[in-house]
Amino acid sequence: AALYRNEAEVGQGVRASGVPRDELYVTSKVWNDRHGVDETRSAFLDALDASGLDYFDLYLIHWPAPRQDRYVEAWKALIALREQGLVRSIGVSNFEPHHLQRLVDETGVAPVVDQVELHPWLPQREVRAAASAMGAVVESWSPLARGRVLEAGSRDRGVLDAIAARHDKTPAQVALRWHVQQGLIVIPKSTSLERVAENADIFDFELTATDMAEI
Repeated sequence: AALYRNEAEVGQGVRASGVPRDELYVTSKVWNDRHGVDETRSAFLDALDASGLDYFDLYLIHWPAPRQDRYVEAWKALIALREQGLVRSIGVSNFEPHHLQRLVDETGVAPVVDQVELHPWLPQREVRAAASAMGAVVESWSPLARGRVLEAGSRDRGVLDAIAARHDKTPAQVALRWHVQQGLIVIPKSTSLERVAENADIFDFELTATDMAEI
């Protein structure tokens, strides 16, 4: 994202990886200070240039920034960029149901994804319902609750601990499986290779209806 100042580094990583470009999915986001049809287009082209890539797979509006009230203009720019083939899919981040509905009402185009903070302590039911109604999917930002799931001995982690023991998994794996079984996009991050491998090892078990209800 532009805010993270890492678009150039991501592009370098893609080129150095040896993985074919069409096997990778690269996303970036436009920041609040560049909303507007022309401003957002310019921000996108700057991001693409910084990355050294030919296209992005997904481009998001980072926040609706409702006080400046230009996110619909930004959305129109994203629609045009998609039509021109510079980005394959377009979406939003941190949008509430009324923000999503306004995009559809004023442009007729729904986002493919809404990325929001989502985890067992913040299930975002209203956002998920609104997104589902317009055919969008929800991506869970901070699916491990900003590390809260990893805090051993936390008094509010007891349910995850109990379920993890039943499945011979970790609380983090249980939390991630909870996301997956609800059709959420979940991309946990870690600086530990061991943790990355653990996070990916969630497809050899399934949470029961009782487990899901307890969470």
